[in-house]
Amino acid sequence: MDALHDALSGAQVEPAVFGLRPDYRALLIAVDGLEPGSSDGTSAALIESAEASARAALAKGPVEDLPHVAAWRDAYRAFGAKPQRTRNSLEALLRRAASGLPRVNPLTDLYNAVSVLHQVPLGGEDLSRYQGPPRLLRASGAEPFDTVVDGAELVEHPEVGEVVWCDDAGVTCRRWNWRQARRTQLTEHTTTAVFILDALDPMSDDELAATADELVAHLAHLGPSVTSARRLIRAGDAERHD
Repeated sequence: MDALHDALSGAQVEPAVFGLRPDYRALLIAVDGLEPGSSDGTSAALIESAEASARAALAKGPVEDLPHVAAWRDAYRAFGAKPQRTRNSLEALLRRAASGLPRVNPLTDLYNAVSVLHQVPLGGEDLSRYQGPPRLLRASGAEPFDTVVDGAELVEHPEVGEVVWCDDAGVTCRRWNWRQARRTQLTEHTTTAVFILDALDPMSDDELAATADELVAHLAHLGPSVTSARRLIRAGDAERHD
């Protein structure tokens, strides 16, 4: 458990990000002991539930009118991104619900389902592939981002001022919660992971904590000795560790 706390202790959200959205909160969860290849089918059932939940939500109106989606569209505009072209991860998943959410691997499927069910952007990455702690900052434009375009591996760079998650080696996720790097992506071999839940108003701290609780409860089924630690980062608040 100490190792998980240590992994989160250096995580930072730079003041420039809170300058864009003072209501932003990042809830980071570090997990160890995962055996995602031994899934009991829970993730498949959860994804089907998430698809039904998304279809019900979208039957009431367009996706951009959902409160948390609308808040994230405003956040993207604040740093110069066009939400119609580069959608936050929550909106992208909700828009795919009608035709079916992606099936990637049990671990990724699980957190995608929780994201849709609670309508919060949620990313997961292989913690063992990190070099240094996660940091959310406004990019200089020099940070490398490894991705795939039209089947070819490519190193891109974020736009100046873009909000990005980074470690010491480069960008791990562009445009706050839009696209993750290949280097730290979860695979069927991942045993230790970090999950990042991104919240804006109107999502409350209690709703954010409940989402984290559900995620951790499901992750506990992916191995006989799964352990976790979490940390909440928000503007003007003291560090919190559980």
